Amino acid sequence: MAADNKRVILRSRPGADNAPTIDNFTCEQCEYPATIKDGEVVIKTLYLSLDPAMRCRLNDDSGVDYIKPIEIGKTVQGLGAVGEIIDSKNEQFMKGDIVQSVTNWPWMKYFTAKTDDPSFPLLKVDSAVRDNPQIVLSLLGLSGLTSYLGVKNKGHVTSGANQTFVVSGAAGSCGNLAGQIAKLLGAKKVVGICGSDLKCDVLKSELNFDSTINYKTDNIPDRLKELCPDGIHSYFDNVGGTLSEHVIRQMSPNSHIILCGQIAVYNKDVPYPPPISEEIQSIMKDRNITRDRFLVLNYQDQFNEGIKQLQEWYLSGQLKVPEYVHEGIESTVTAFVNMMTSVKQEKVGKQMVKV
Repeated sequence: MAADNKRVILRSRPGADNAPTIDNFTCEQCEYPATIKDGEVVIKTLYLSLDPAMRCRLNDDSGVDYIKPIEIGKTVQGLGAVGEIIDSKNEQFMKGDIVQSVTNWPWMKYFTAKTDDPSFPLLKVDSAVRDNPQIVLSLLGLSGLTSYLGVKNKGHVTSGANQTFVVSGAAGSCGNLAGQIAKLLGAKKVVGICGSDLKCDVLKSELNFDSTINYKTDNIPDRLKELCPDGIHSYFDNVGGTLSEHVIRQMSPNSHIILCGQIAVYNKDVPYPPPISEEIQSIMKDRNITRDRFLVLNYQDQFNEGIKQLQEWYLSGQLKVPEYVHEGIESTVTAFVNMMTSVKQEKVGKQMVKV
């Protein structure tokens, strides 16, 4: 059955200051899991999550202590994914169960997993969304939890407080959800920043954003002044770099930055969070602006509550979840490389691969 199984391996490292290329990876046939031991399960991958945050794993040093680099010649381990149990020697997981994990899922069609491995925590997917398992990645997994818990714990959004909430990378998996969630939690105005007119239109017409900025064609400082005359009270930062400096210059006293991601510097060898200029540091100090790094894995005690709330909003139609699905494990490398090299993509929402 070797022909029935495939995996993606890391052939070479792109270098800490370089963008990844297709040549850094290989998709190859591999052996199907023939036997399993007590406490193990065989999983068929259904959907793989594509996440910019895993870029650091391609380096010799990931730069963070909670995820390790991928070894050359080994199967690539992404972040989240969802799959089906097709064989089990653990009574807690039955054949046919749909499961997810938020970290260390191998880019492989079929594989064996130890159910007691703390680095690969398996969770059963609620039966209410069993027929739509990809929603686990776009909403009920790492992306949704990061958006919800980030806004809730770091955004300081208060209903009735006339707050303006700005999101960069607003067409991405976390950005589009963060904007919608901020609105649901009571933000008066939500402004999204993204890279095309089509994405801007989708954010406004379908996802309840009040206003948008196309960072490729608009004058960002002028548009921010126009759209946020009372200042910016919360900023969900997925991008960093010059764009975020424009936003910070117009933030209000006692406002808050939710440091979710910094895709502008993921292909550069800089520490995380990346340093900011003395000018921006001075602005933040003078205005008492918080810039807290947000790591969702530090809030695992809130995961169940977060998933329950997200699922409630989704099933009631209050929260919409756009998805961008690539077909086949063979497409995984190209899709990830395109994500990390800003190849033009006109889709909004979570990117994933239907294996």
